[in-house]
Amino acid sequence: MTDRPETHDASPSARHTAPVGTAPGAFAVSAAHQTFLSTGALPPGVRPLVAASWRRSARSGVDPDVPHPDVSMSDADLGSYRAHHPLARAMPIVRDLLVAGLAGESAVVAMTDDAGRLLWVEGSASVRDDVGRIGFVEGAVWREERVGTNAPGTALATGRPVQVLGAEHFTRPVQSFNCAAAPVRDLRTGRILGVLDVTGGQVAASGLVLSLVRASVAAVERELAERSERFEQSATGSPVGAFAPRLDVLGVSSGVLRAAPGAAAGWPGPGTYATVPDGGTHAAPSGRLSLRHSEILLLLAASPRGLGADELAVLLHPGELSDVTVRAEVSRLRRAVGPLLGGSRPYRLGAPLRTDLDTVRDLLAAGDVHAALTAYPGPVLPRSVAPGVERLRDELSAEVRGAVLASGDVGVLGRWLASDEGADDHAAWRRLAALAAPGTPAAARARARLALLDRSLR
Repeated sequence: MTDRPETHDASPSARHTAPVGTAPGAFAVSAAHQTFLSTGALPPGVRPLVAASWRRSARSGVDPDVPHPDVSMSDADLGSYRAHHPLARAMPIVRDLLVAGLAGESAVVAMTDDAGRLLWVEGSASVRDDVGRIGFVEGAVWREERVGTNAPGTALATGRPVQVLGAEHFTRPVQSFNCAAAPVRDLRTGRILGVLDVTGGQVAASGLVLSLVRASVAAVERELAERSERFEQSATGSPVGAFAPRLDVLGVSSGVLRAAPGAAAGWPGPGTYATVPDGGTHAAPSGRLSLRHSEILLLLAASPRGLGADELAVLLHPGELSDVTVRAEVSRLRRAVGPLLGGSRPYRLGAPLRTDLDTVRDLLAAGDVHAALTAYPGPVLPRSVAPGVERLRDELSAEVRGAVLASGDVGVLGRWLASDEGADDHAAWRRLAALAAPGTPAAARARARLALLDRSLR
């Protein structure tokens, strides 16, 4: 863990110069900050969110020259506190999505608790050293009333995602940095559990980073909610609420899918996850489902009217598959899933089965493309060569891509282009180049990638 150095005044030049590489109008904001400190008046040009935070900071008596974070918690107490904090279970997701995603960038990723205490600060070693000199270290409390306007503290004060750029910070030594943060909530109660933050140089000033923070928060909140459901189910031995069985069939990099059936006779309870490697052998419902059985369930879920053995044969195999083989596979699947699989003339589901394709499509229909991308980790059953599955895979991919291109949202485009499917999407790169503000990292990256794609096409 980072040692906690004493905080100190910035040099005179750092105290009176707007940070390099921050938002347009940084010098005007810096001048407005100086005017506010001198006269209490707020000149035009300061964002309302920042202006309100400056006023709160001044009312709290924050020293504009030296941040004073509370660093009274000992390392031993902090270690114990973190280990038992609910957000500890979410840190693997944060490390995968944010810390790894920003590797090589001039930024750190921080997670606070609901009091603004920094529980984890991870990322660039040089940036950790830099922010450590202003007291932005694990164990320190970065609430507005102690250090003034800053993304994690202001996100906590307002309960909403916040980006604070350079001179918008209340204390001058902090004005050398940019930061983007969003609250993490308990989805069941709405209570704020903490704040997820990215702090650093120019990269932390981009809209793409704020979108990445928000997407990571959504993933963390969903993971914590699912863990809570599984805990309550194991503690009570009874279903939690009314759940339909669900089958997760969207691919991940390893080609693994997860079956997450809910409360239905013959199935494990809600939140019970079975790992299902593609091509695995058949086993009991609490164990593994084969790829073929996952394909059958997916195809039946997509065909409420049912499918005959001959239709299933055509949808399951690119060549010829006999009706006898299909009936044998369905018979084995029925022994695993019980009443979920209904009659055999035609084959159909005996109970509703919700797939994560349904989740993605529902989110797209609601216009929430950010959430749809979070629910869409990759192609449907990526190792399947079943014609019916390939059709569903292509349809969903086209629907997601179409929504991304139509969104006009730089953050959405950035997330799509960061995926394996979107990495070489020429139209999406052109769209990002057209939408990104000139001079931003997103605009530069789009131009560079388009040039590379154009060369390869030629």
